[in-house]
Amino acid sequence: MNEILQKITDAELEIMQVLWDAGEPLSIPQIRLALRRSQPWEATTIKTLVNRLHQKGAVMQEKRNLYFYSPVITRRDYADWASRRMIDRLYHGKASAFVAALVDSRDLTQEDLAELKALLEQY
Repeated sequence: MNEILQKITDAELEIMQVLWDAGEPLSIPQIRLALRRSQPWEATTIKTLVNRLHQKGAVMQEKRNLYFYSPVITRRDYADWASRRMIDRLYHGKASAFVAALVDSRDLTQEDLAELKALLEQY
């Protein structure tokens, strides 16, 4: 699965986000409608991106009156892989260094810090 995850481009990830958010199979027109504000891509561009995702094994298609697409990879799978990759690349594989950088950024609210503390205590 890692091979599929690392091959997903940023543009393809936007398609995946739409599919994850929908929670049901979508057609190209439905994907285009969902992307209308953030990415006013033509239907041909969306179709190309979806076909690439299908070829990579990231989405599956089913034929009804149109083709409908749904994700094979979960958002959680992708997030776990992307998080691990970022920690490996930026923090030499040390999650504690990532957490320290997050806390040091001072962008965290007291609520964020309390949630982090609760998560750490839970594990």
